[in-house]
Amino acid sequence: MEKNSVKRGRRRSAKVDPRHILSGLDLAKLGDGKVAYIRMMSSDEAQRMFPTITGLPDGSNIFALHSADGTPLALTDSRQAAMGHAMGDRLVVASIH
Repeated sequence: MEKNSVKRGRRRSAKVDPRHILSGLDLAKLGDGKVAYIRMMSSDEAQRMFPTITGLPDGSNIFALHSADGTPLALTDSRQAAMGHAMGDRLVVASIH
């Protein structure tokens, strides 16, 4: 077999090193209070997550701004308002999938 030829066959699955898994505390430290994300949720889900919130319209989408460690910072009725809140607090919004 030549040096530059490519071996064909079964792919090996990569093993995850547990030392590379970030905890919530690690995420919080990573962003150092400067990184946030926006999550869309139903009004029902928002009501379950934040039981003290009242008056959410049934069947609507709510946008929650969270710090990197998952701490909720704001609930809004639009993504633009959540982005505005993040910008006002000088937070970088990370994309999550």
